Amino acid sequence: MLFQAADCAGCHTDAKSGGAPLAGGRPLATPFGVIFSPNISPDRQTGIGAWSEVEFRRALRHGIGRDGDYLFPVFPYPAFTGMSDRDIGDLYAYLMSRPAVAREDRPDELRVPFRWRFLQRFWRVLFFRPGPLRPVAGESAAWNRGRYLAEAVVHCQECHTPRNLLGGLRSSRAYSGNPHAPDGMKVPNITGDAATGIGKWEADDIAALLKTGQTPDMDFVGSGMAEVVKGTAALSDADRQAIATYIKSIPAIRTEKKPAS
Repeated sequence: MLFQAADCAGCHTDAKSGGAPLAGGRPLATPFGVIFSPNISPDRQTGIGAWSEVEFRRALRHGIGRDGDYLFPVFPYPAFTGMSDRDIGDLYAYLMSRPAVAREDRPDELRVPFRWRFLQRFWRVLFFRPGPLRPVAGESAAWNRGRYLAEAVVHCQECHTPRNLLGGLRSSRAYSGNPHAPDGMKVPNITGDAATGIGKWEADDIAALLKTGQTPDMDFVGSGMAEVVKGTAALSDADRQAIATYIKSIPAIRTEKKPAS
């Protein structure tokens, strides 16, 4: 369930080119250049088969690879850092049970100076706070569960929050959409604003979309969100309802124009 909800296969499989599951190679166009997802199958030479659980946890919790290099935040470790040790351990165990695929990683095509990993040290000071995510006192168990799933596992903000020129999330505009997302996607506002967000939606509408991909006006999501729904459909009804409870609590933010989904 964690594997599907986090869309691990979607990012780490070059499906358009017929790539094997988790063998990497999927290109992602960003303002800084093209990044190719790495092989996370349990192949010991070209994947993560030789990684220990401690090394895997360090990648998700701290954004540091097995060789000690800083990972680029296109890998959403700023969200995954919120996951619990138990969930990270379960995810590691599941990944290690998948078929190993021998495939060398394709080098990224990032422009100078963005290809220099040591510069991530400064980015992290500005935009990264390690987890795990702690429950918020005074909020319901469902709200806290929804926050954990939305913020850490499904990493909704990674697409639905706009970014600044350095690629950091503009937290003051959380969930208000990103018209300039990677791969040219236009990600909509999902705050409670009635005109430019989803303020007219009920929590049940959000939960239904996370299960079937269908919106209240009988349309279906496409593009990257269709991939997300493949993962959230694997969640339980209670988990999808918890995410909906959390999303409905996000303060409304008015945007100039509602991006197309």
